[in-house]
Amino acid sequence: MVGMLTEPRAGRLAAWGNALLVGVVSPDDAVLAIVGEDAVHRVAGLPGESAPVGLTLALGRLRALGVTGLRVALPAPGHPLGLSGPPEFNARALEAEEAVVCHGAALGLVPEVSEAGPEGDVHVEVVWHCLPVRQGPPADVPSLAEAERELAEALRDATAVLTRLDLAGSGPVAEAAVAAYRARAEAGREVLAPGYPPRAVRVLELAQRVGALISLAYENGPGGAVSASEMAARSHALRPVERTARRAQVAAYNSVVEERGRE
Repeated sequence: MVGMLTEPRAGRLAAWGNALLVGVVSPDDAVLAIVGEDAVHRVAGLPGESAPVGLTLALGRLRALGVTGLRVALPAPGHPLGLSGPPEFNARALEAEEAVVCHGAALGLVPEVSEAGPEGDVHVEVVWHCLPVRQGPPADVPSLAEAERELAEALRDATAVLTRLDLAGSGPVAEAAVAAYRARAEAGREVLAPGYPPRAVRVLELAQRVGALISLAYENGPGGAVSASEMAARSHALRPVERTARRAQVAAYNSVVEERGRE
């Protein structure tokens, strides 16, 4: 499940790429934030480039190709969230569980993540595959206002579900994990890149909190649910909450592109 307890790479690329495109951060700062704890990111398949190139060159090339903004897609089976086609791109994005869709040029980027090195010293390398996309409205992305309203309900629903299913340790364990997540977020890492509206930051923080609770519900094993039917009931109850959290994340990341489109 991408982007629940960790930030999706597509989110970092879109947020800091958008900040770079409007000139509020330097290329070096943008690339540093996008790569994060990974070893290196490259972009393959860029028009005019025969081999993979670094992020700085790739972002400059995308701008030259007419890209004015970057949107996030976080698709799941049966839910092509943020995608607009064609089927080939959607399939790659679904396999990766995330993608970036360019605004202003019919291109999209899907990450391929690989790990190398011995245990304890693993280097993560990411290749973003640049592929053609169909330009059109992204699937099922709410406005920030809709996302914020839906999230408040989803948080109540998730809490009620976990309480009802008597998830062992859900209270203190969930709170500890959310607190740790928040501490990481506050330790110098901005929730979103410069240039985003405060509401987008608020929505993304809440979406990540809801996502953290859902991830814990699945990761904590059976908890108080002892039968297969009770496990199925938990999944059934949490699925719409998880969907809402993903929709809200996409709304937050895409908000600057949507706002500029309305100006």
